Amino acid sequence: MSEGVQVLDIIIFALLAGFLFFQLRRVLGRRTGNEKPPFKPMPMPGTQPGGREDNVAALPARGADAKPADAKSTGAQVGEGETSGDPGPSVADGLTKIKAADPSFSADGFLTGARAAFEMILEAFARGDAKALRPFLADDVFAKFAAAMEAREHAGEVLESTLVDIRSAELVEAQLQDRDAVITVKIVSEQVNVTKRRDGTVIDGDPNEVVLLTDVWTFRRNTRARDPNWALIATHVPN
Repeated sequence: MSEGVQVLDIIIFALLAGFLFFQLRRVLGRRTGNEKPPFKPMPMPGTQPGGREDNVAALPARGADAKPADAKSTGAQVGEGETSGDPGPSVADGLTKIKAADPSFSADGFLTGARAAFEMILEAFARGDAKALRPFLADDVFAKFAAAMEAREHAGEVLESTLVDIRSAELVEAQLQDRDAVITVKIVSEQVNVTKRRDGTVIDGDPNEVVLLTDVWTFRRNTRARDPNWALIATHVPN
């Protein structure tokens, strides 16, 4: 009798195990070897030389352009995961030309990558990590960023920067310059930026205040190149 019960228990457990295995495969799926690789927004292991003469490394800490995070901002803007529904004619024309030169180009994909690059560049700049910054920047822009980080280091200052949120990212200019796609993005973000001495004394900023900042960044890529990377060639802060 007991042996019959044990056999029945084994059968029941086997059925339960089979059911759970089936459910896991249905929910999680299975690997076939044909899956797409993980999406990496705007990979930038290389840089493009050159850039505009007026580019600046206007990064935190900043005071004059900062507003409390609850302040209202104006102008057409794009929330997270969104693109401008009706870009201006010049922007739309530029995007069309870039798409013609590079059929793989996507405005939505570019904005996703620009947001990711914005976050990574801010973080690397705050850490003073020139090695991490280098792949994202054109040569002359990198030189300005590196000089700013070196000056901060020599002054014995530390920048603590937290990107709280990217409120919007808007394409404001798009051009095809010979072979180069050049796109400018306006990014509105909430940040906490504090500059301290090495002993922890606050020099600038408030660690308890989230401020609203607007940055305009320009990226460039050679549409004929096999390398899909974009490089930051200019930054500025609107007046």
